[in-house]
Amino acid sequence: MSGLDVAIALAIAYAFTNGLHDAANSIATLVATRGARPGPAVALAAAGNILGPLLFGAAVADVVAGVVQVPADEVVTVIGAALTGAVVWNLVTWRLGLPSSSGHALVGGLAGAAIVEGGLGAVNWGPFNGWKPAGVGGILLALAIAPVAGFLIGSVGDRVLRFGFRRATDSVRGPVRAAQWGASGLVAFGHGANDGQKAVGLIGALLLAAGRTSSLRAPTWAELASGVALTLGTALGGWPIVKTIGRRLFRLRPIDALASESGSAVVLFLSTAVGAPVSTTQVVASSVVGTGSGHGRMHHVRWRVVRDVAAAWLITLPVCAALAALALVPWRWFT
Repeated sequence: MSGLDVAIALAIAYAFTNGLHDAANSIATLVATRGARPGPAVALAAAGNILGPLLFGAAVADVVAGVVQVPADEVVTVIGAALTGAVVWNLVTWRLGLPSSSGHALVGGLAGAAIVEGGLGAVNWGPFNGWKPAGVGGILLALAIAPVAGFLIGSVGDRVLRFGFRRATDSVRGPVRAAQWGASGLVAFGHGANDGQKAVGLIGALLLAAGRTSSLRAPTWAELASGVALTLGTALGGWPIVKTIGRRLFRLRPIDALASESGSAVVLFLSTAVGAPVSTTQVVASSVVGTGSGHGRMHHVRWRVVRDVAAAWLITLPVCAALAALALVPWRWFT
């Protein structure tokens, strides 16, 4: 097995661990509020994860693939080491039940491996290519803005919905549940279109460097493999993250979940449209906290859990950069 084959397998493994984290978030509030049983919820996530990369274009994939600027004969080594660090970190944080950002893990790994291999010039720092985000700077800017937007939209959306349903009777439970399904489906689709494209972009870069393709556009099989891996990650191990997002941050009710899901979908679709790689984990978690911030309910938010999640986000970049740098040693020998 060649280094290229292993690196592509790691890209698909990264999509799997992304499913453990981010894909689980797309259905977390739906399951936590008993709007759906786990089986049908996973099926909903599967549809979004597979259709998202296929139907929404490659803007996010192009941005991710353009982070590393090293000679073609070093691309497999650098991306392989970066994916090794990201996968290891995703597995550790999943085991601890911490919804860390797979996007942060990937960016940290790519930057760490590229800097050690080729210096600061081996990284595209961005932050913009015209009006679209580019390089590490653009990705980090998007990763910083997205959770703030999720918090604000979740908070405003929750207030609007509570005002609109202030005199509602039990007869609205059915429509609210149905709306939750629709909003969660949009989050799953947005997640597939955004996070699913991260692995696809790296596979495209690997194939181009190896001379297997003539452009960064990855083949359809890469998009399908990424979507299937995301879904398997959710089905086989995403439930600790579902518990953290749906119950430990803030005890959600269906109306809260609908506000969070709708706000998350808006942020994911807008980010994907401009090619900004964001973290579904951050967007959904922030929108959940946003829903809990309205109407004097700040004391209902479990701030200790919020602090632990935020700490995991902050340390992900440097830890994954260090892990990728260490992984360069065996990758240099292997390739």
